[in-house]
Order: sequence, then C-alpha cells, then structure tokens
Amino acid sequence: MGSGVLGMSRGLMAGGALLAKGSEDAQVDFFIHGYTDTKFTVFGQDIYLTTTHISMIIVIAVILIFALCANRAIKKADPAKVPGAFLNVVELIVEMLDGMVASSMGAKKALKFRNYVSALFIFILVCNLSGLLGLRPPTADYGVTFPLAIITWVMIQYNGFKYQKFGKIKGLFEPVFLFFPMNLISEFSTPISMSLRLFGNILSGTVMMGLIYGLLPRIITLVWPGLLHAYLDVFSGAIQTYVFCMLTMCFVSDAIGEENA
Repeated sequence: MGSGVLGMSRGLMAGGALLAKGSEDAQVDFFIHGYTDTKFTVFGQDIYLTTTHISMIIVIAVILIFALCANRAIKKADPAKVPGAFLNVVELIVEMLDGMVASSMGAKKALKFRNYVSALFIFILVCNLSGLLGLRPPTADYGVTFPLAIITWVMIQYNGFKYQKFGKIKGLFEPVFLFFPMNLISEFSTPISMSLRLFGNILSGTVMMGLIYGLLPRIITLVWPGLLHAYLDVFSGAIQTYVFCMLTMCFVSDAIGEENA
C-alpha cells in the first residue's frame, strides 16, 4: 500500500482492530495500519508491511499447524481403536469437502479438483473468520481476492483448451461472429467479478463493524455487536466462501464439458 494509506493509518489507533475510544475522541478504525516505515521495492513498486500481511501470516500459520497435527493424527491412528475427537473432526471436514466437490462436479472430475477446491475453501473460510479474533480479514484486501480469482481463471482457461481444444476459441464466435467482443469480455470479466464479490462482501462487514465500534459508546459495544459478528463474520463469511468455491467448480466443469466428464 502506498504512503497515502500509511499516512491515514498513523492517524488512527495503534491498538486493536476494532477498538472503540471514549465519546470525545472516538475515531473509526478500519484496521489499516503500517507496522514499519521500512519499505520494500519490488518491480518499481513500494511495498509496506501492513495488517493484511500480518493477518495472512497468522492465517497460514494456523492452517499449517492444523494440517501438521491432522497428518500426525492420521499416521498414528490405530484401525483397531475408536478414533479420537480430533481425528473425527478431520474426517468430517474431509468427507464434507469431498462430498461438496463430488456433488457439484461429478465423481470423476472431483478426483482431479477436490484438493484445490478444498484448500481454497479452507483458506478463504479461515480468512473470513479471522475477524472474530480481532484481525483484519485478509479477504477484505483486494490484493488477496484478485490473485485467488486469477488462479481459478487460469485453471478454467487451461482446462478449456485442454479438453475443448479449438472449440474453446470457436465458442467465442458463437452464436454469430458479432458476439465475439461480448464473449471475450465475458471471459476476462470472470476473475474481476469473482474477486470483487468476495472482496466487497467481506470489506463491507469490516467497515460496518469499524463504524459500530468507533462511533458508539464502549458500554454499548460490549453487548449487542456479538449478533453482528455472528452474521457478518460467521454466516456471511461462510456463504461467500461457498459461493466462491461453487463458482470455481461450475466454471471449471463448464470448461471441461459434459462429454469429457
């Protein structure tokens, strides 16, 4: 982020993510902070360490620790004994994600894409739920959602050319040649629409909670915002995760075609 964002963030609070101040000096904090004045120059662009990077590191660390613990529990599992609570949770997650992919893409396609879709689902869900821990959700930053959509878009195009071959290009001119500009725009608008949908919904929740915690007296914010967290962080976060993954599966399945299933 540029120096303008850092200048704004220095005027905000240096404390928690959504922390309300007193009534006289209340400020709205959307948790956009720079943690160091040191900048890194990459391809001519200045990059600063912000709350998005910190939140991303924490989210990735949590997922990696859970994955390592799950791998250890699976290797040490005794088939003759009843699985423990943790192993049951792991099996439940795997079965749920496998079932979701199989029901949307079919059993044959699910074997190829369940790992990617499952990893995508877990990552986005943990990012969305990180707001419950006082972090700024990484998915509230367009620099996170857009690369995720680009990865999906590349997978869509790759499978389209792999299975449809010349038919992929031919489809851009259907039903008539005049539809080529619209079909081409439709192809390139896919990652933009997917990323903006996820980014906009998560950012709006972050902004709403920032306004509530920043403008209302502390005594009020200690009670009723819990219901808003349940909706904006848990319900909305889970829905947006499901929508992003469902669109991924639908677009990839459409690119492969039913005849190649």
